[in-house]
Amino acid sequence: MATSSSIVSVFVISPDVHSERRFDLHTTVSQLKDKLELITGIPSGNQRIEVFRNEDDTQPIALLDSDTRPLGYYSVISGQVLKVQDIDPSTTLTGQFTDVSQVEKFELTRDEYERRTDTVKSYIEKHKMGRFAPKADAPVAPTVEDIAVQLPVGSRCEVVADNGVTKYRGVIRFVGETEFGNKTGIWIGVEYDEAYGKNDGSVEGKRYFTCPPSRGAFVRPKRVTVGDFPPEELNLDDDEEL
Repeated sequence: MATSSSIVSVFVISPDVHSERRFDLHTTVSQLKDKLELITGIPSGNQRIEVFRNEDDTQPIALLDSDTRPLGYYSVISGQVLKVQDIDPSTTLTGQFTDVSQVEKFELTRDEYERRTDTVKSYIEKHKMGRFAPKADAPVAPTVEDIAVQLPVGSRCEVVADNGVTKYRGVIRFVGETEFGNKTGIWIGVEYDEAYGKNDGSVEGKRYFTCPPSRGAFVRPKRVTVGDFPPEELNLDDDEEL
């Protein structure tokens, strides 16, 4: 009768099997092979059994080479690995259930695949998923007329400078497209109250509006706010007034 101390739990590995099994150390190699035939499908006469410390080991620590000796003779302990090789696979089915190299593959041309209605692509296309999902409507760029309604010519305004902090006040004198700036987008021509500008309403020889020198500037609409922005007073003392 086997006792708990004579039972080992080992891993059995073959071309078609990877499982944990329990064996009595008193079992002879011949008896072990009969048991392994039922597990691996490899005939006992075709088996070569090697013992490894673990699955990562590449060098066996023992070869079960005597059918009459018990498993315990080879000092097998729990956690070790029994690798079972088929020394004559031509007479068995060993490995044929896991080797897919000989399996005839089902292949489709791209056109055949596109015509099928039972594919993943047809499913996600039908249900408008992934790349077939409806595209969000792209925002429509405002026209000159739209901007002119929001920023009417002649309106008092405040312009945010490039630094995002400083603000200049003035009057909108022009709304539209220009010949400068790669001829793209809409520009707002502003006449500043003071000489904060860069031109007199003309750029590169083309006039868009008229104002004193250095009081004209062109900015994008997002930097302009229309409102009640009266000219800023200089708050000069009486002896400083001109």
